[in-house]
Amino acid sequence: MTTQAPAPVPWLRLFPAGSYAGRSHALLLRSATASGRAWLAFVSGFFEPVFYLIAMGQGLGSLVGMLPGPDGAPISYAAFIAPGLLAASAMNGAVFDATFNVFFKLKYGRLYEAMLATPLGPVDIALGEIGWALIRGGLYALGFLSVMAGFGLLVSPWALLALPAALVVAFAFAAVGMAATSFMRSWQDFDLVTLAILPMFLFSTTFYPLSVYPRWLQIVVECLPLFHAVELMRGLTTGVVHLGMLGHLAYFVVMIAVGVTVASRRLDVLLLR
Repeated sequence: MTTQAPAPVPWLRLFPAGSYAGRSHALLLRSATASGRAWLAFVSGFFEPVFYLIAMGQGLGSLVGMLPGPDGAPISYAAFIAPGLLAASAMNGAVFDATFNVFFKLKYGRLYEAMLATPLGPVDIALGEIGWALIRGGLYALGFLSVMAGFGLLVSPWALLALPAALVVAFAFAAVGMAATSFMRSWQDFDLVTLAILPMFLFSTTFYPLSVYPRWLQIVVECLPLFHAVELMRGLTTGVVHLGMLGHLAYFVVMIAVGVTVASRRLDVLLLR
């Protein structure tokens, strides 16, 4: 009796042949072990959005007053900026882990070259590192959600979906961040990361509604990934849920697909050829 070989997984056809061994979880275990020795640096990124929430939401908010929410109903300034800071927490935790840490391991630690001597392929490495960056961004988001709950800024049961949404956002930024890191040549190139992250943080309706911008700038802002994350979080935390949110999720699904594919192919080029 002859046996048939298992059918190939369709999505693996996007990647170089033989580049996936199904062992990406090994990198998650390694990252968790390594982070246990530097836990203070790991958790420090959680505090930045909390400081923004206290300083601007509670301080500046007393001067700003009420702002229109996603459905036009007035909400407090703290309730307006908190979802944006939640999205930024997921973004920052994922991006900086998938860029600075990955670059050091790739260019200086040479860890990936050693990993490829084991039953691991470039796709395993890409998924493992992106997965750890996703976990870091998700932990930041979970911590900030707890702070929002403490301030009474979660007013809808739909807020329970904010954490899964934050994981999708973190996954997307981690995938694109690692793909971009594979093209970087030196530490000076990381100025471009700051150049991309800081304007997104300031302009993606984190602190002000989209209506304050002129129309041409509104179009630019609507193309930014953090804008879609902020809109998604703001709708969930305030309970204004509609079908348009599926468009925001689709945006991040595309980011994930492109980021994972490019990162895997670039690692194949950098490490195996």
